[in-house]
Amino acid sequence: MKAAYIERLGPADAIRVGDLPPPRGGPTDVLVDVLATPVNPVDTFVRSGAWRTPVTFPFVIGRDLVGTVTAAGDGVTGFAVGDTVWCNSLGHAGRQGAAAQQALVPVDRLYRLPDAVPPTDAAAVLHPAAAAHLALFTHGGLRAGETVLVVGAAGNVGSAAVVLAAEAGAQVIATASAGDAEYCRMLGARGCADYRDPELPQRLRDLAPYGIDLVVDAAGWNDLPAAVDLLAFRGRIVVFAGLRARPVLPVGPLYLKDATVTGFAISHATTAELADAARSVNRLLARGSLRARAIEEAPLSAAAEAHARMERGELRGRRLVLRPDLDS
Repeated sequence: MKAAYIERLGPADAIRVGDLPPPRGGPTDVLVDVLATPVNPVDTFVRSGAWRTPVTFPFVIGRDLVGTVTAAGDGVTGFAVGDTVWCNSLGHAGRQGAAAQQALVPVDRLYRLPDAVPPTDAAAVLHPAAAAHLALFTHGGLRAGETVLVVGAAGNVGSAAVVLAAEAGAQVIATASAGDAEYCRMLGARGCADYRDPELPQRLRDLAPYGIDLVVDAAGWNDLPAAVDLLAFRGRIVVFAGLRARPVLPVGPLYLKDATVTGFAISHATTAELADAARSVNRLLARGSLRARAIEEAPLSAAAEAHARMERGELRGRRLVLRPDLDS
């Protein structure tokens, strides 16, 4: 089978595309013909070694896929050959990745795709939406009626967070560029402030005069002094982006508000947490309310250039999805 893989950790040009033996699984594994696999920032962290995780070379890159079941182990129930399915937790912790014509998925990491959802459209949102769900609900404890600030709300994860929070009955305020304000409101934000505004803290206080219950920073800026200052009593901050960020923690104001700062990485999510996020993602996919702002398709053979473009910052606001069938 054709696959995009590496034989050592390194830069984007370490990625090779060529033939590898088809994967062979055990009784609880499902073999999937891959239809679409997106390129995520975390894929570049694993490939480069910036985020260390067990890998076996040759290592197939890629975290997420949408595909069809082609075979299943004897211990698999709930899936049949021909089912359209998805996964967003391959390519780390010893599991081979998704950027190939076929991938092996443990059954407890596999979910059925709702009917009539195009594979490329789904693939584009799986990782951002699951990360947003985990930030908001699993780690942020967001409840209906609370006020949540989504920093970087026009990006891939941020836009998913706005949709998910608004759908859950939260009051959503956002930061983004001035040109993205209307887009954020369309997603469900009741107010949006320009992150370049020198009066940004006051703009956010005006939008949330009683304070903010939860701050999720999808942009990775992690301005903790500003965030803590905006929090309501017992407010929460969830940190899940900004791999190299080293912000100052304002300890005094934090404990005087009974506030908390929690960090998480989606790579550490349990299968139960991922399944909970998957139910939320599928519900919104079925409704048609969860969509990437812009999608670019490319063949599997473009994997190295796709990683390089991601690292150069050329894919902001869009999702690049690799399609193995475009190489045929």
